[in-house]
Amino acid sequence: MAAVVEGQEPEPSAAEDAARDATDAVAVGPGTLPLLAGNRLSLDLYPRGCHRLLHLCAQQVPQLLEVEFLQLSGHEDPRLLEATLAQLPSSLPHLRSLVVKGGQHRDAQGACLRGSLATLPAGLNGLVRLAHLDLSFNSLETLPACVPQMCGLGALLLSHNCLSELPEALGALCALTFLAVTHNRLQTLPTALGSLSTLQRLDLSENLLDTLPPEIGGLSSLAELNLASNRLQSLPASLAGLRSLQLLVLHSNLLASVPAGLARLPLLTRLDLRDNQLRDVPPELLDAPFVRLQGNPLSGSPPTPRSPPGTPVVPKMPSLLLSSDLDSFAVTPLGCSVTLTCGVRLRFPAGATATPVTVRYRLWLPEPRLVPLGPHDSLLSGVLELQPHGVAFQQAGVGLWLLFVPPRARRCREVVVRTLSDNSWSDLETHLEEEAPKRLWAHCQVPHFSWFLVVSRPVSDACLVPPEGTLLCSSGHPGVKVTFPPGATEEPRHVRMQVVRVGSRELPALLREPEAAASPLLCLSQSGPLSFLRPVTVQLPLPPGITGLSLDRSCLHLLHRAPPAATWDDITAQVALELTHLYARFQVTRFSWYWLWYTTKACVGGLARKAWERLRLHRVNLIALQRRRDPEQVLLQCLPRHKVDATLRRLLERYRGPEPSDTVEVFEGEKFFAAFERGIAVDADRPDCVEGRVCFVFYSHLKNLKEVYVTTALDRRAQAVRGQVSFYRGEVPAEVPEEAEAARQRRGADALWMATLPIKLPRLRGSEEPAQGPGLSLAPLNLGDAETGFLTQSNLLNVAGRLGPDWPAVALHLGVPYRQLQRIRHEFRDDLDGQIRHMLFSWAERQAGQPGAVGLLVQALEQSDRRDVAEEVRAVLELGRRKYQEGIRRTSLAPGDLALRGPSSSPSPEPAQA
Repeated sequence: MAAVVEGQEPEPSAAEDAARDATDAVAVGPGTLPLLAGNRLSLDLYPRGCHRLLHLCAQQVPQLLEVEFLQLSGHEDPRLLEATLAQLPSSLPHLRSLVVKGGQHRDAQGACLRGSLATLPAGLNGLVRLAHLDLSFNSLETLPACVPQMCGLGALLLSHNCLSELPEALGALCALTFLAVTHNRLQTLPTALGSLSTLQRLDLSENLLDTLPPEIGGLSSLAELNLASNRLQSLPASLAGLRSLQLLVLHSNLLASVPAGLARLPLLTRLDLRDNQLRDVPPELLDAPFVRLQGNPLSGSPPTPRSPPGTPVVPKMPSLLLSSDLDSFAVTPLGCSVTLTCGVRLRFPAGATATPVTVRYRLWLPEPRLVPLGPHDSLLSGVLELQPHGVAFQQAGVGLWLLFVPPRARRCREVVVRTLSDNSWSDLETHLEEEAPKRLWAHCQVPHFSWFLVVSRPVSDACLVPPEGTLLCSSGHPGVKVTFPPGATEEPRHVRMQVVRVGSRELPALLREPEAAASPLLCLSQSGPLSFLRPVTVQLPLPPGITGLSLDRSCLHLLHRAPPAATWDDITAQVALELTHLYARFQVTRFSWYWLWYTTKACVGGLARKAWERLRLHRVNLIALQRRRDPEQVLLQCLPRHKVDATLRRLLERYRGPEPSDTVEVFEGEKFFAAFERGIAVDADRPDCVEGRVCFVFYSHLKNLKEVYVTTALDRRAQAVRGQVSFYRGEVPAEVPEEAEAARQRRGADALWMATLPIKLPRLRGSEEPAQGPGLSLAPLNLGDAETGFLTQSNLLNVAGRLGPDWPAVALHLGVPYRQLQRIRHEFRDDLDGQIRHMLFSWAERQAGQPGAVGLLVQALEQSDRRDVAEEVRAVLELGRRKYQEGIRRTSLAPGDLALRGPSSSPSPEPAQA
């Protein structure tokens, strides 16, 4: 008991002070517990959350006895927080999940701030039913003594604290299945850790561990072990005894060797050993497809010689593995190696920057304004933006690696990284490194930061032409040569040659002439003046099957195209063709496109244009499938013809629908859109949707896929709704035509219509509602607000349809307790869609009306490596904000300069200039 000094009032306790201050702050009456949803009480996003809880405890509100899940903010006053926690065993006796997290506030640089929680009251072990405890983003330096006494604890999260060690008493948690202690200061681990026989997931990444206790091999149930970004120099042989291990992450350590027994773990599906000091790896691991070894000196390189005594120790280059919740990182003069979850790696050598620089990155969805492609180029990746733009590095050799799926046809083609420099696009010297049989890294050195993308193009040969002359030969077609005589140029100039192969069946089919043939297509370009001072000799092989001794010269045509025009001109009469047995030679003073044809047709210019278009067209089929468990969810995809059968075999387990459309032809980068007709419409505002029309851009090596939710104004209780989706070329028109007008256009000679596929929304039975899983009632809800943007019920359904098996990770990052996940899995054990919807909508109903809910969802998606879905949510929010601002301007409630400007509403200046 505190002493009372005579003449002074006794100092009130924190609980008494909170109860008195909050007497008028929270009104509690029948049906007025706005923060209590079912058995969950969320106070982490509200100011004075501890005051509110203490007041409810003082009032002995009976609903508190039903609370099983409690969330508090770690940014409260420490005394007040401790007093509040001390009340929990008596006021919330059925509590099963307790979350006291910091991280909701950020500093001026955008970093998450730790909470003030430094200890827990000793009486908290009275929560005998507690199964989930999350104390992340706080200021814990030691583990509170009451935690090891919570024998029923199944999940313990201690990430982003200041822990330097864990107590031996931790081994008493006999029911623990998940332990996360990432981003702390752990240097050693307790030997009692090995007695946690029920532990399934252990995350100790981003600490200072240099050794592991041999007892860690006793974790008989362990399935996932993450030890990334520590200082481990060796591993105990007992790791080979983890017979249940499926995932072992050890990247960014100092390992020089690994136990050979790891290769014999029966369930291991991924072993990440990147960025270590490995020189000798067991052969079983070298050949295993699930092992990642990049960043290790393995390829027979000689050992690094020891430095003589007195030599200063050079600090090791930092290695960073950035999770998807970050969009920036810092580079110091020491340099660093960075791996991004979006399939990007960067390596900054020491001295690349003189002062620390913050690098920001973003992966953009491809669109024509950001993707400069030549006539015969193909896009292989998204568009990576690195900022700050244009900042040159002091030392050359900043490495960039971009992950992509290699194209099917690679003969006479090459893969390059394309970048924007000085308002023009150029290709960097690129090397390929194999990640897996169907995944490659495109590696290049970048002089500064800008936009980057991976492109497949015809093989390009280049040279510097001096005044003395030179010879340029094609590496893909040895018969194609260009001879530069002496005096062709006064100053050295760069020239480039590209050769495009032409199929032997293309031209005869187009001209309906079996004897027709064409040489490879030659493209020549140069820097400097347009014309050469002396004629340059070009050699092309004669068309296949044609020889110079037997050909009819009247059937031989030399065609010429001068960009940007799309027309081809017959210049046979304007040049002197010199023929040999296999080749034709001619002289030019300007470079352009050249093509040699052999045909009996007279006027071949127009035919050449059609043939050239045929070379660049892709034959595709369009599909429209509806999810079997949810017909309102429609999958639209544009597939190259050779991929249709395999894709349908994979999709038809979950989807059903009509046969694919007839084959249509589209260009790389061509725009088209899908329009729902006959009573069916898109059921949400989307950034890629204009007046119910869904926009597409076709890229042959990327997934041209959209999943949308549709609705109808017709009464489905009376009968099913039979609608359709039609695909049209081009951008969405400014004035969308009526369906009758669209039908007339489809019958026109020059119609932009591509295909029409049926869509059927089945008849509802009884009180059934669309888009609802079994046992789940979806009340109308909106997350967010008008200024920051709303997510509607349809938006959330779209998110749910994209999560798939990743939903448990998203749920954990949303704060859903692990025990609740197990209950959802059991309740919907035969229905994956039902699991996802129940989790997401039950969370959304609890968050409705609360600030920051949408941001929490986006953060959870990124932390779960679903940046693709997070980007779509951001785009939907940006669309909503833009519409809100436009509405304000239309009603003259705000000046025009309040318009939001973001990536989705206004293009960045550099690509626009390009």
